[in-house]
Amino acid sequence: MAARKGRQATRGGGGRSWPAWIWVGIGLLLGVGLMLLVLFKDWAPLLRKKNLPQPNPAATAPQASEPAVADTGRKEPPKKSYDFYKVLEANEVVIPDAELTEKARAEQQAKSAANAAPGATATPAPGVAPATASGGRYILQAGSYPDAKGADEIKAKLALLGFQANVQPVTVNGKQWHRVRLGPYASASDLESAKRSLGENGINAIALKEQPPGQQ
Repeated sequence: MAARKGRQATRGGGGRSWPAWIWVGIGLLLGVGLMLLVLFKDWAPLLRKKNLPQPNPAATAPQASEPAVADTGRKEPPKKSYDFYKVLEANEVVIPDAELTEKARAEQQAKSAANAAPGATATPAPGVAPATASGGRYILQAGSYPDAKGADEIKAKLALLGFQANVQPVTVNGKQWHRVRLGPYASASDLESAKRSLGENGINAIALKEQPPGQQ
């Protein structure tokens, strides 16, 4: 009777399941094997390529002179600039630098000749008429601004430099401008001297001459 129970116990013990760590190890080995199989068969890159944009064989690289696609829709912001010539009166003429220098030189030569020969009448250089003979006034325009604040700022800067300026509001094509002007000056020499002094202080003024009525 005891021998039969022993044999039954032996048979019952032989039918037990494996420990859990064995199954975990088998699972890890299967996972590693599957991973190696995927890598060696080059399946992973194929799966990734399905979701990526494919190259276009007909596409060509842009030339160096051609703008990039992202740049074509982008516009440069407009630059803030003020055009002196749009706010001039009809009787005002801009004097180029070369002409102003020539006028100033002619005045200096005439003044020197008058000082050398007292009582003699100085003859101006050919083609250059003095301001007193042709009439008009010499003035400088240091700036023209659509807002009064900008004009007041440049006026204050000129005052610190020792120049007395005035702001003239004008309307051009329905738009109001504020001109900052200096003068009038009695001669082209005085005008050139003031313009040169402003340029040395970073202010690029333009020389103007107001023509008398009937000479526009």
